[in-house]
Amino acid sequence: MTKAVFFSDCTLASMKWGEADYGLMPDAAFAIRDGRIAWAGKAARRPSEFQGAPTESLGGRLVTPALIDCHTHLVFAGNRAREFEQRLRGASYEEIARNGGGIASTVAATRIASFDQLVEQSLRRLDSLIGEGVAAVEIKSGYGLTIDGEMRMLRVARHLETLRPVKVRTSWLAAHAVPAGYAGRPDAYIDEVAIAGLMQAAAEGLVDSVDGFCEAIAFTPAQIERVFQTARSLGLPVRLHAEQLSDQKGALLAARYSALSADHLEYLAGADVEAFAAAGTVAVLLPGAFYTLKETRLPPIAALREHGVAIAIATDCNPGTSPISSILTAMNMACTEFSLTPEEALAGTTRCAAKALGLSGEYGEITIGARAELAVWDVEHPSELSYWVGGSPLHKRLSHAIAA
Repeated sequence: MTKAVFFSDCTLASMKWGEADYGLMPDAAFAIRDGRIAWAGKAARRPSEFQGAPTESLGGRLVTPALIDCHTHLVFAGNRAREFEQRLRGASYEEIARNGGGIASTVAATRIASFDQLVEQSLRRLDSLIGEGVAAVEIKSGYGLTIDGEMRMLRVARHLETLRPVKVRTSWLAAHAVPAGYAGRPDAYIDEVAIAGLMQAAAEGLVDSVDGFCEAIAFTPAQIERVFQTARSLGLPVRLHAEQLSDQKGALLAARYSALSADHLEYLAGADVEAFAAAGTVAVLLPGAFYTLKETRLPPIAALREHGVAIAIATDCNPGTSPISSILTAMNMACTEFSLTPEEALAGTTRCAAKALGLSGEYGEITIGARAELAVWDVEHPSELSYWVGGSPLHKRLSHAIAA
């Protein structure tokens, strides 16, 4: 056992489940040992075992769990700024997709980019997130749409984790769109790429969870369920893009498979929330896509609250519908667009996001035994993290990998 390091003179926002008002504790301190939180509490109650430990003052700053971005498409090449212009002229997301744009255009750019080019472009976006206190991020495939292309994306994601102090969770999202070569044959694509590739990627240890896009312009619930059945046979958890553009009952499919999360949910029927809630699946809201697409249909926030559904917030960082690599901006958008409170937004990027990635108890809370993944902020109150737009008030990150 290594010697502990003690941190004093701070305000803690523990963000623990069941604690109100952010779990806020002024005049606080905490200790880190072997890369984990060994103690946290009032500085005046410093335990004797830490009396002789090296001590660092945090200058009265706020300390929260490090943030988590639990839904990104961070690995891709190119951009879709021209489609942004088309949407501003009145074209819909569906129209652009059906005319060869959308996901297909990013697939083309990603396929021709080298491994090193993908790493370089993806690192810029990852570094933006890390600069805002992010310690864990989910990264999906979905822009390869061939077995080799999808696996290459996940290899890039795994490589990013070796280059930066960040935890990467990967998701197999081959069921993202039907490529041109399978036009009119989505079931064949599910069998020959989404399922066959999943089995190969899982055998190589590239997959942490399995995702799909359940939508009229993508895949039906029945097609997604076949992918989920394979995931279950491989012992892999699932998540789902559900009810973004229409009500396909994808959230209920996700619930039946005890999914880690169902994401978007603008068209989730209020009457379906109770059944969804019973599964314990996290609702991941993606205000960046809502903003970019100028959507008006709000997720059923009141019903989600009423039924105690854990609500997470993520950037949905992608080149088409959410070109955002700022978790703090996503938090602000969740408050302004979806009327979440700043406390709900911070919970959504800490403990609820950890649950959405299967990382509860390790990330997302300041509690004894959790990994020492913390963010130190130059703010007076945690509500400021959702209030400011632009810039990052992060003073520094404390990482278990550094503290161990």
